[in-house]
Amino acid sequence: MQQSLVRLDVMKKIALITCAAFLSTPVHAQLVQEAPEPASGVTAKTAVVAKHYMVAAAHPLATDAGLHMLQRGGNAIDAAVAVQMVLNLVEPQSSGIGGGTFLLHFDASKKSTVAYDGRESAPMAVTPQLFIGDDGKPMRFADAVRSGKAVGVPGVLRALEAAHAAYGKLPWQVLFQPAIRLAETGYPLTERTVQQANGAQSSQLLRANPATRTLFFDADGNIKPAGTMVTNAAFAKLLKRVAHDGADGFYRGETARNIVAAVTQHTRPGVMTERDLAEYRSRISGPVCGPYRIYRICGMPMPSSGGVAIVQMLGMLERFDMAALKPNSVEAVHLFSEAGRLAYADREKFAADDRFAEVPVAALISPAYIQARGKLIRTDKSTGRANAGSPAPAKIVAAGDPTTKDTGTSHFSIVDTAGNAVSMSTSIESSFGSMIYVDGFFLNNQLTDFSLSPVDNNGAPIANAVFAGKRPRSAMSPVFVFEQNGQLKMIAGSALGSHIINQVAKTIVGVVDWKLDIQAAISLPNVGSRNGPTDLEKNTAAEKIAPELRALGHEVRIADIPGGLHGVLRVPGGWQGGADPRREGVARGK
Repeated sequence: MQQSLVRLDVMKKIALITCAAFLSTPVHAQLVQEAPEPASGVTAKTAVVAKHYMVAAAHPLATDAGLHMLQRGGNAIDAAVAVQMVLNLVEPQSSGIGGGTFLLHFDASKKSTVAYDGRESAPMAVTPQLFIGDDGKPMRFADAVRSGKAVGVPGVLRALEAAHAAYGKLPWQVLFQPAIRLAETGYPLTERTVQQANGAQSSQLLRANPATRTLFFDADGNIKPAGTMVTNAAFAKLLKRVAHDGADGFYRGETARNIVAAVTQHTRPGVMTERDLAEYRSRISGPVCGPYRIYRICGMPMPSSGGVAIVQMLGMLERFDMAALKPNSVEAVHLFSEAGRLAYADREKFAADDRFAEVPVAALISPAYIQARGKLIRTDKSTGRANAGSPAPAKIVAAGDPTTKDTGTSHFSIVDTAGNAVSMSTSIESSFGSMIYVDGFFLNNQLTDFSLSPVDNNGAPIANAVFAGKRPRSAMSPVFVFEQNGQLKMIAGSALGSHIINQVAKTIVGVVDWKLDIQAAISLPNVGSRNGPTDLEKNTAAEKIAPELRALGHEVRIADIPGGLHGVLRVPGGWQGGADPRREGVARGK
């Protein structure tokens, strides 16, 4: 009886707010809300304001490397190269040149956005049976991840090189100096790196390789404590070669041979060749965009699912007056989670490399389709697991694997003096990727982002199945938010696997609807549904509303959701930066 009363009360509140949305003033005229209670158990951070430029990244040394390039007269692309190289060094479990990236660049002078797809690709000798064992069944995911089979052809350096060739100001060689210096003179191990290196499986595999054993463990075999100064001479040597020879210093020659040897000689070998590396190229295209309130949201095209999913989620929420709801309220979390489960249902079925699968992107983000999907959101109860929609006539494919694993990744947001900007998400997938270590960096395990089986139990083809040359689906979601006049308003993106989409959408709602500063919006508890349970971040204000959500029919899961969002927001007189309080990152500017 008590649960029924709670549910009725919530239903009435949401219904009243929904009606009010059509009668009240526009969202941008609403009063600014007080900052809600942030995620607890983390160090509180305050938004940073700067007049000229801003860098927000996952480690202070990486942020400083980007600032150094801007101080030298470089632009956002120059800073991005420097930031990524330092992140590879100081946050090796999350990203690096052994992995892939999705990069959005905004040219302020032309008010134009370009998307650079540096996602890993499957080697040309790969077949759809890549992850099928001798028994005819898909391999165990744990076995597939830590193998040569999982390694895709890395794309980070090719994407950065292409972006720098088009937009960079400083010489390519200059951009590697901060990372080379740190690799040679030393940098401190972070608490996060130490914790992940000391995990049961990670520790065993890292100890087995003499190079990583020296990097993370002392002479007695004990994990080095956080703060220990370490060097990485192999990485410094490689970066010097890349600085001199361009990306070919990685994709051809010594390092290319070492990558191929490590992949093909693994106990579970892959089939990568030196030709795969030499022929890799970044894909360059326009963004995927859609409206939200008075703003325009732009993200990455396929095979990133983030651009489409975020446009869908926000479009579904537009008919609700989110500004009238309190952050962390049961009403707000209910609506946000219901929009999420519908967007993730479409993601699960349709999202894939659109060169290999029929992905109806235009139909998925059409206003009519999004409005129709949004009408499925009930205010009185959760719909439970949602079905994918039918956005357009298309070849029927089976749903792919419901990607719910919590993985690594990093994100940084940069804006320079001229207003040019970069939103770049970068990853080697799982913590320390495939655990294959070559020339001072880890290789990715991104091919496990493909479905492990090419067909479902009924034999229907899966959109996100692996094929030679194909790029796996991703949840990485770098975004730009633009004002009506085309002026850049916000830069954002996050880490943590398939949680990323919810985290970025949450932050946009926090800024647009609740008028929070960028740091307060980032610090909001991480919540949402990935078309399964409704996730609530442990030890936060969101955890308190679990009983009311259950009364609305939500299956609630309370867990650590350590985020990794870094963003920049335009404010009067300059820029405001924020870094996720759940990690070591900082925002700094001038």
